[in-house]
Amino acid sequence: MHRFLPLVVAYLGFAGKGGAGGGFEERVTNLLKSRRSTLVHLTHNDLDAVGSDAIHRMRYGTITSIFCSVGTFPQALDALASAEGKGTILSISDLGYQKGIEQRILSVFEAGWRIQWRDHHRWSADEREKIEEFCDLLMLDTSTCGCGICARDLLPGDETAAEIARVVCDYDLWKHEDPRSAMLGVVLQRKKNRDYVRDRLAEGILTDEYIEKEYREIVGDMEEKMAKSIRKATLMGEKYRIAFSPLFGYPSETAARMRKELSTDIEVLISKDGRFSLRTVPPISHIIARHYGGGGHPNAAGGSFRFSFLERIRFILLGSSSQFRRFVDIAESI
Repeated sequence: MHRFLPLVVAYLGFAGKGGAGGGFEERVTNLLKSRRSTLVHLTHNDLDAVGSDAIHRMRYGTITSIFCSVGTFPQALDALASAEGKGTILSISDLGYQKGIEQRILSVFEAGWRIQWRDHHRWSADEREKIEEFCDLLMLDTSTCGCGICARDLLPGDETAAEIARVVCDYDLWKHEDPRSAMLGVVLQRKKNRDYVRDRLAEGILTDEYIEKEYREIVGDMEEKMAKSIRKATLMGEKYRIAFSPLFGYPSETAARMRKELSTDIEVLISKDGRFSLRTVPPISHIIARHYGGGGHPNAAGGSFRFSFLERIRFILLGSSSQFRRFVDIAESI
């Protein structure tokens, strides 16, 4: 195994590089310093978030948009807390409560930001109570997607906004009834397409020649990577049939294909740094994810395994981890 160590170290990016979180917070800080808009929109980084951002732009025109992962949400709030809000609206969408996040929200509030929060993840009454006093608006609704909440609240009665929200929710809530939603979801697997898709949605355009071209190109790559994940899957569990597999891209599509081909109940797709994307047939994804510092929806969520350096090597080389057993125990105890 030792002869593989130099390759693995290089693959992990261990060459004196700083963590991604620190660089992200610095980028957000610089973005806030240069802002010229009267509203800042902080949101997730998937199709639901892009749709939510388009709705904000349809309502307000020029805004400052901050896209973040669930993991970098706290860093984004730290950057906002270090900037003077001066009464500027901070609109948060498609991001749920995280344990202890109320301390960061308090800091943002004390920095002079007026906080509006629209979300469709599941919150407990206690979590809502911890946040609500710092918000001008806290709107929670699990029956729709984040884009759906934004469209209904910011542009009530607008038919274009309602259509955008319907298509976005079709993908985000795993309905898969409208082929345009799958196309947009796949195209956004390439980060470079995010602003383009957002701007087209803000214009009321759900697909065009460029989006269709990107979709065709991505589908070929996606098929190859999905097949690779399925080949490397480890199946465990008694109450549920659980698949653990390296993620090579396209988590939602890979999980759906894996479920179809392997008859699984739970799919755990894991990146090399330990972060995982989780899909479940039983509505327990969000409960499992909270054991791993994450969150999400009942049937789709994410979290992180805390891999040591050697555990990362083992996972990269063998696709296995001693932490899988604990995950199975948690899932099957719910």
